[in-house]
Amino acid sequence: MATRYFNDLHNWLINEEFSSMRQARLHKAYVLWLSLIANPLAFAGFLVVVGLVLVATFAPLLANHDPILQDLTMALKPPSAVNWFGTDEFGRDVYSRLVYGARTTLYISVLVTVIVAPIGFAIGATAGYLGGWVDVVLMRITDIFLSFPSLVLALAFSAALGPGIENAVIAIALTVWPPIARLARAETLTFRAADFVVAAELQGAGMGRILFRHIVPLCAPSIIIRLTLNMSSVILTAAGLGFLGLGAQPPMPEWGAMAASGRQYLLDAWWLTTVPGIAILLVSLAFNLLGDGLRDIMDPRNA
Repeated sequence: MATRYFNDLHNWLINEEFSSMRQARLHKAYVLWLSLIANPLAFAGFLVVVGLVLVATFAPLLANHDPILQDLTMALKPPSAVNWFGTDEFGRDVYSRLVYGARTTLYISVLVTVIVAPIGFAIGATAGYLGGWVDVVLMRITDIFLSFPSLVLALAFSAALGPGIENAVIAIALTVWPPIARLARAETLTFRAADFVVAAELQGAGMGRILFRHIVPLCAPSIIIRLTLNMSSVILTAAGLGFLGLGAQPPMPEWGAMAASGRQYLLDAWWLTTVPGIAILLVSLAFNLLGDGLRDIMDPRNA
């Protein structure tokens, strides 16, 4: 009887602990949400980003034409009730291509983020935690990448790898990870000598456990903010590669390629370049506003 009683008490305490932790997380998320709403610019950026995700997800439902179907008899038609944003030189509906282009933009942005986040953190945290010659070697490699303008470096990698959306993702990722590594190193150096890290080391915890169990949760807010701010540069770089023909290849709809195809018709068919250009500007600005808002909300030094 006593053993059963203590087991039940132990299970009850564990359940209560997990319940308290869950309530604490929900409360923290609720406070962050209220802080986001209280920042009009950040909330506007959040709404645009959510709109981008919804448009990309429900593109088949939102598009009213086939984005790659050509009809030369409808070429270069101005905006109308049938073609909301007009048609391009092949008679394709610009609105439908813009909607499907959101998928390409979101695909590139998310894939680049998924690649650079773990790579940048692993390099920066390893350099900051181990120090010594490891820090020197890793940071000098990072400095080499940082010494080149990101767009120029992306163009060089894209030219070497060849045109294509997958190669564009690799090229952009190779230019985005250095700032993440620098930030992760700085954050790791801040917590490297903390008491809880020393206590974990004395208990026999390895470097991997210390980094991912103790350092990652503390570095996560800063890295998330940086990744959000990087989204705008990723979108602009992807659009630049598409504009130069090194990104997504025809007939795949992509905003940079759409703007490039309308250059020669700029005076007669302004919508070909203006519409995707506004989309690129709006989404890039939204990520910047959202990143600035998250920095104000999540950075404990601003509390």
